[in-house]
Amino acid sequence: MRVAMIGTGYVGLVSGTCFSEFGHTVTCVDKNPERIAALQRGEIPIFEPGLDDLVARNVKAGRLSFTQDTRAAVESADAVFIAVGTPSRRGDGEADLSYVHAAAAEIAGAIKRYTVVVTKSTVPVGTGREVERIIRTTNPVAEFEVASNPEFLREGAAIEDFMRPDRVVCGVESERAREVLRGLYRPLYINETPILFTAVETAELIKYAANAFLATKITFINEIASLCEKVNVNVQDVARGIGLDGRIGGKFLHAGPGYGGSCFPKDTQALVATGRKYAAPLRIVETVVEVNDARKRQMAEKVIAACGGSVQGKTIAVLGLTFKPETDDMRDSPSLEIVPALQAAGATVRTYDPEGMVEAKKLLKDLVWCNDSYEAAEGADALVIITEWNQFRALDLARLKTLLKQPLMIDLRNIYKPAELQQAGFVYHSVGRAPVGQ
Repeated sequence: MRVAMIGTGYVGLVSGTCFSEFGHTVTCVDKNPERIAALQRGEIPIFEPGLDDLVARNVKAGRLSFTQDTRAAVESADAVFIAVGTPSRRGDGEADLSYVHAAAAEIAGAIKRYTVVVTKSTVPVGTGREVERIIRTTNPVAEFEVASNPEFLREGAAIEDFMRPDRVVCGVESERAREVLRGLYRPLYINETPILFTAVETAELIKYAANAFLATKITFINEIASLCEKVNVNVQDVARGIGLDGRIGGKFLHAGPGYGGSCFPKDTQALVATGRKYAAPLRIVETVVEVNDARKRQMAEKVIAACGGSVQGKTIAVLGLTFKPETDDMRDSPSLEIVPALQAAGATVRTYDPEGMVEAKKLLKDLVWCNDSYEAAEGADALVIITEWNQFRALDLARLKTLLKQPLMIDLRNIYKPAELQQAGFVYHSVGRAPVGQ
């Protein structure tokens, strides 16, 4: 099959590349000439493990190409995916659909034969109908159908998630459109991956409901962690105890500094806005948003408290800036709240992140940027772990102890065992567990 992927951001680039790996001929389209030129040179604009090799292999095989020419890509396509950004709109939290609508209008003028136009972007209920209206109004004679195919990709594991998903959700209106999507996902269909066909509106809501539920699990265990600290209970034991219940499950029950990234923050806000729009308020999700926002600020307060109640004139080493490991994505990362709060309290911040430094420098100012963990720790009064990169999990504690002014670690991801740090001579603070070494 021939596929046009409108948008070469995270979702578009990963999805388009993986479809080409399935054997389809994919043309990825973007309006940004610099991005297209870079992709044509083999330069990948995002960090995603394995993506550069996958792109190179499929470009070489002639199945994957990049262009600014929407018309040429759409004219020959069996399916056109809209994979553009839907950021939160300022003021009301609703999804900004301007890029989706613009893409729909441009696609409309290029349709020459029966085409399935698929929204891959995360969009509120009813967006598919609006895309259909825009195309129909722009090109009344176009032969097309609109479908919804939300993505469920985790940054850092996106290729694996696309190739071996838990499920594929397709919102379609006809058997003809269903056959197109079934053909696109044929390798997964053969492997008996669950492919759920629903109405378009149902598929749109499934995406938001899934992300809101996962965000709720994160926020729930974070609140339990705060209680654990008050009653001297280990939150990891609590999480394991409830996670072994098959009705609950252990995933996303890891206490930390709050969720961030490209999906959960904007999707929970958009779902809240949709609930208000239809007079069906989502009180649980509203609270999740509020608690998560407060959580990030509380983590800065936790660091300050661990430093004796003040960081004025002190140097803090921060390891990890991205919202999660194995990505360079800084969107809504907890570090964007924690680091400025420490600076506002009078601290000098030395920092290191394995992949996020370039993006972080656009968003964080007046930091000391270091080349590795140990350079960041040199001369610091405390070391704070914000992102759980694997290379931070086995730090040379003896070396760190000689570099720090005092052996103080605040681990906001619970990647170390308290007994290990205590034995190494550290004062160790973590999340939802009692401090040790004091």
